Amino acid sequence: MIETPSLVDQYCHGVLRTELGLGTFEAQLARTEGPPAPGTTLFDTQTGFAVRRWCPPLLGLEPHCAPARYLARRRELGVLEAGRRLLRGSGITTYLVDTGLPGDLTGPADMAGDGDADAREIVRLELLAEQVADTSGTVEAFLANLAESVHGAAATAVAFTSVAGLRHGLALAPEPPGPGEVRGAAGRWLAGRRVGGPLTDPVLLRHVLWIAVASGLPLQLHAGLGEPASRIDRTDPVLLTDFVRATAGLGTDLILLHGYPYHRHAAHLAGVFPHVYADSGAALVRTGARAATVLAEIMELAPFGKILFSTGAHALPELHVVGARLFREALGRVLGTWVADGAWSLEDAQRVARLIAADNARRVYGLG
Repeated sequence: MIETPSLVDQYCHGVLRTELGLGTFEAQLARTEGPPAPGTTLFDTQTGFAVRRWCPPLLGLEPHCAPARYLARRRELGVLEAGRRLLRGSGITTYLVDTGLPGDLTGPADMAGDGDADAREIVRLELLAEQVADTSGTVEAFLANLAESVHGAAATAVAFTSVAGLRHGLALAPEPPGPGEVRGAAGRWLAGRRVGGPLTDPVLLRHVLWIAVASGLPLQLHAGLGEPASRIDRTDPVLLTDFVRATAGLGTDLILLHGYPYHRHAAHLAGVFPHVYADSGAALVRTGARAATVLAEIMELAPFGKILFSTGAHALPELHVVGARLFREALGRVLGTWVADGAWSLEDAQRVARLIAADNARRVYGLG
């Protein structure tokens, strides 16, 4: 039996504080640009089936119960009590929380309290830049305040995260942009921007990334599947190869988040470059009953000290549960098979399980 006594969720978001009906709940299960196929619901996905498998018992129901019955029980308990039961039933002992998503989501303190766990903040670079832009009247003020804000955030955050791949694509020029180039891009962006407008300019995205690299904190980079409107061909992590080379030896670790369906590419980069790590997170949540196959593919290429567990969960505490349970099941199945086949010893399997589940994250993020 392969055991993972603790889990460090190295990338997730908070959960919604509001009661959800069937339609709004479903909308969080799968990010799509339209409704499901006629006669089906978004529960008819690998993620939806995983929710029905793992979450009902935590609320006092039988596994695989009908969605309507599950949601009725959720409403009966109330959003706060249901959330506490789900988070505490996930087995996650530490949450690293990206606070950069819009909406009424719980922050690290609430995640810690509701989940009876530790929690730390991950700062989203693009949101930080947008907030600075909203309060800076000139280009000079914006650039100075941006550098100061990143420096200040580094004092308390456990990591920075970037969605440059979703905003523009990962094929960014690898070198830091020059001062004149940055001032010109900032002037154009600020002049044409409404308050709250997103940062999509490739020069400014590179500038923010390099400020973060200089901070020394781990830098998480989103790759693979993301928002429905994003171009997946622009988020293949191999597009980051030149940036990865340019940051080698600078003391900043890069974590390639999500990755799927390019998870083997992320694992390859983690195998080649000492400062690159591969996340197993959302790939497992998306693939559900096939999660063991995906995890085994990541482990084909990435050294075992370079793979990190996460749920990638957002909005629904159910997704934290599913991410954790699928990971435990997949890891147990993969390593258990290798032990049964005589390829691995049980002692080695247990050590690697601890590395991926928690110890790698503790080392990378300095969690102690």
